[in-house]
Amino acid sequence: MKSYHLTLVALLTFLVLLLCNCSISYIAKKHPEKVIHGYVKPGFEEVKQEFTRNFIKRNESGAACAVYYKGEKVVDLWGGYKDALTKKPWEENTKVIVFSTTKGLAALCLAMAHSKGWFDYEEKVSYYWPEFAQNGKENITVRQLLAHEAGLCLVDEVFEIGDLANFDYIAEIMARQRPLWEPGTQHGYHLSTMGMYMNELMRRVDPQRRSIGQFFSEELAEPLNLDFYIGLPDSVPERELAKVYYPSIAQFIFNMNKMPKKMRKDFRNKESILYQSFKIPEKFSPNKRLSQSVEMPSGNGIGDARSIAKVYSVFAHGAKEFNFKNDTYAMLKQSATIPPKGSFDIIMGLDTYFAYGFLKPGPNLLYGNNQQVFGTPGAGGSYGFADPENEIGFAYVMSKMGLYLVNDPREVALREATYRCVEQIEKNNKN
Repeated sequence: MKSYHLTLVALLTFLVLLLCNCSISYIAKKHPEKVIHGYVKPGFEEVKQEFTRNFIKRNESGAACAVYYKGEKVVDLWGGYKDALTKKPWEENTKVIVFSTTKGLAALCLAMAHSKGWFDYEEKVSYYWPEFAQNGKENITVRQLLAHEAGLCLVDEVFEIGDLANFDYIAEIMARQRPLWEPGTQHGYHLSTMGMYMNELMRRVDPQRRSIGQFFSEELAEPLNLDFYIGLPDSVPERELAKVYYPSIAQFIFNMNKMPKKMRKDFRNKESILYQSFKIPEKFSPNKRLSQSVEMPSGNGIGDARSIAKVYSVFAHGAKEFNFKNDTYAMLKQSATIPPKGSFDIIMGLDTYFAYGFLKPGPNLLYGNNQQVFGTPGAGGSYGFADPENEIGFAYVMSKMGLYLVNDPREVALREATYRCVEQIEKNNKN
């Protein structure tokens, strides 16, 4: 009976969301000024056009997009609903959970720690975290861990979302984990666990033993006046948060053919690493305050698009205001090193390229228009990245989750429009 009620609720929610999308699509087509808000600098009008088309043609419900170019904010758009069921409008200060886009911001924190001389990417993790040297992990380097080569995608011990508040307890669990493959030989996306390892590494190397969330708040958010949090404080009211909605079963059925073959198979297999990864930790629910308030650098960062774009913009031109070392910056801009067994991601089922905690462009996965770009996408479509070559900081966030773990059509349309605008501006400047 409980299963029947859950199915009925899910069906009703899907139908209501479908009606809401039809409604906002019609309004966006006839009266876009009622749906789309914000600003674009002259020369970036095409980004606003694509943002509007997302609502008209690509089933957008509520979203925001921001772009910085050469240190200047040139796009700051928001629109639609922050809650599709109640039709509450997305406002200028609306914030939303961005899932794995959080990983990129956590990686920026570790890059700053490296720049300060607190650790070496080529050193063994166990040098900084002695308890980590258990069950075949003693020789894993920081670089291998952050490149998703450590084989630590799952956790044998069950724990719940609330347990993440106890850093020492989580560290003990993660230190006991055994790799799923020989570290350094191949890679597979550490979807849920990466943030826990990143967090403990930061606590071990930071002289103040701060967590990733604390470090981000003090070293990046406060100096840059960002409205973004890894661990949402009580001071942020519920009314400022967008509610996210998972893809419906119907969306999965009709879009399965767009996923890599292995991913399609693993989504339906409860024994697969990918399926199990989504269950870590237990009782994670993106719209519940407990899931938002703990620090989960793998995927519960909450904020607005302009904050993500701004921080990536700072790093797109070398983060000189933070005395960011050139050696560290040069590493972030390098192409990813492919492990011995190749670029095929054994979890995601497609070629991926990771380095220093970021997803990097590669031969079969290009985002941005060059190999220097670094950033991280989030489940459902969100994305944030820095492009040093073109001095771009880009971010897209949304409330209605899509099925793509990378290259969601809504985000791709905005990104490609951004690059077309930049290319035209550069061409005009040369003339």
